[in-house]
Formats: sequence, C-alpha cells, structure tokens
Amino acid sequence: MTVSIVLIVIMAVLFAAGVYAMLERSLTRVLIGFLLLGNATNLFLLVVMGRPGEAPFFGDGDADDMSDPLPQALTLTAIVITFAVSAFLLALIYRSWQLGQADIVHDDEEDLAVRDRGGVDDHQMDDETSIEDEDDDATTDFIGTETAPIRVLSHRDLDGILDDAPIDRPRHAREDGRGGGDEGGTPR
Repeated sequence: MTVSIVLIVIMAVLFAAGVYAMLERSLTRVLIGFLLLGNATNLFLLVVMGRPGEAPFFGDGDADDMSDPLPQALTLTAIVITFAVSAFLLALIYRSWQLGQADIVHDDEEDLAVRDRGGVDDHQMDDETSIEDEDDDATTDFIGTETAPIRVLSHRDLDGILDDAPIDRPRHAREDGRGGGDEGGTPR
C-alpha cells in the first residue's frame, strides 16, 4: 500500500464515522461527527494536493516542481470553518445542558403531527389549490376593489387629521413666499 491509499482509507473511515455520529440525537455526538467530517475533509484536500513540492513563490523555481497552493488555502479555510461551527455547537450543547440537563434533541409535537399526517391530507391540499386556480380573473387578492385598499389620507379627506408635518419644497417656491421656513422646509 502506498501513502495515498492509506490516506484514502483513513479518510473514508473518518467520513463514515462522522456521518454515523451526526445522525444521532445527542448534540455531543453531532459535534464529534462534525469534527470527524472536518478532519476527513482536510485529509481529502491533502490527497488532492498531490505530491509535495517546492513552495509556490513566483520566480523561485520551475513550475512543475512546485506544489499546488489552492488545496493548502482550502485546507486552511476548512480548518477555520470547522473551528467556527464547533464553537457554535459547543454553545448549543452548553445552553441545552443548562435548560434541560441533557443534550438530546427531542421531537417537537408539531413535527410529530406533520409526520403522522401521511399522504391523505396531501390530496386535500391539492383540492384547495384547485379552488384558487378557478379565480384567475382577479388581479389582486382584494376581490371587488379596483385598486389596493390602502389609501393615504390628508386633511382634505377628514377634518380630524392634522397635516402639519414638515415638507420639502424647492428653493424657488420658498423664495416667492409660498413655502416660507428654513432649509429643511419647516416653518419658522
């Protein structure tokens, strides 16, 4: 066996163990599975990099003898992402332990109801959408109105509305006496 075959086997075992651990209900096992997946990804990028070579500096040697810098940059990025998500999962585990003295995720009652609903209700939902398709004449959701039902009211519409908000008018309108006030449009 060559070194690449050994790395590939170790990488496959880490991927398999990581996926298996992430399928558990315990958040601690999910964290361990995520860490195993992160390490397997780093090994994958190490295998992809190929044979080691010289440092990839411009003008420092022959390009065929240099190692590829992209997998190295991706490995550093994978390490940072793994660290950040691990810190987030640790915070979730800590908070879950504080609230419930356990780190196991339980099913929500609404999730169980949706799961138990089955395929029978899907046909009922299809019937409801067929009713909506029959009303294709309506241009808006508000049937019987020509425009949107929202209307901006002013003091001309109702006597009880105070319309004394500051307004912006062009400079020439203020100079000829119609606008009054300072630069902001508010009266003095």
